[in-house]
Amino acid sequence: MPTISGAFDVTITPETLSDTAAQSGLGRLSLAKRYHGALDASAQGEMLSVRAAVAGSAGYVALERVEGSLDGWHGSFYLQHSGSMTRGAPALSVTVVPDTGTGQLQGLSGRLAIRIEDGKHYYDFTYDIAETP
Repeated sequence: MPTISGAFDVTITPETLSDTAAQSGLGRLSLAKRYHGALDASAQGEMLSVRAAVAGSAGYVALERVEGSLDGWHGSFYLQHSGSMTRGAPALSVTVVPDTGTGQLQGLSGRLAIRIEDGKHYYDFTYDIAETP
């Protein structure tokens, strides 16, 4: 399975919540991303987050639709995020939602890792494109 790496830009915008969600302490954010490199794509998504009373502890879940080209293959797919921070120690899982690939990306599976270095965002994406039945 190939692994590609590159940079991405992200804009995070706070959004309003339902009264029930707001009372629970959740935060809702919209995501707009631009991936550069072998993943040349734009993405739109939504995130739900919560901060714990303990400093440095939090959690989030998100979905984003990615559209563009992956190593020259064109189409779209969804990424599912599940992240947590335990007193400053991060844990993150970002995976392709099964069977969401379109166009030449049908059959796409994979995992995306996010790195932040000197305030810039980078990705490492290990993927496979299987023939679909």
